[in-house]
Amino acid sequence: MRIGVVSDTHGFLDPRLPAALEGVEAILHAGDVGARAALDALAAIAPLYAVRGNNDDRLGGLGLPLRLDVTLAGVRFHLVHQLPHAEPGDAQVVVYGHTHRPLAERREGRLYVNPGAAGRVGFHRTLSLALLETRDGAVAVEPVELGPRLAVARTPARRKAG
Repeated sequence: MRIGVVSDTHGFLDPRLPAALEGVEAILHAGDVGARAALDALAAIAPLYAVRGNNDDRLGGLGLPLRLDVTLAGVRFHLVHQLPHAEPGDAQVVVYGHTHRPLAERREGRLYVNPGAAGRVGFHRTLSLALLETRDGAVAVEPVELGPRLAVARTPARRKAG
């Protein structure tokens, strides 16, 4: 099974994202979604499993849980935004975001995956995600760089009349 992993979209879906997720059978979003429209757009690509991030709290959490456990193709995933909030139990893979830094490493027999950031807000310069391939209970990680962040259009500040 091919699974797309994204995080930290902050309400923006880069136009390169759908092509990068083409063919995935599920999408995991590790929080800081930023807008209901982002959830809807990702869910139109493949079944979506998402958690809220710290920046989603000001949006009422978008109705998303703090953490989520899901089994896909026989592999147990634990999804959370900030790693200190993780309660992985018997999960084989912990997916998290928040740091805007891609990472895939094994610790004590468990795979930890951070896809980096797919949005244009934050200190990261390159947008990224991860593709996971599950086969016979094993999980392979393919980091994907979408390229440089797209510029954010800014409107000039109004001067106060005085």
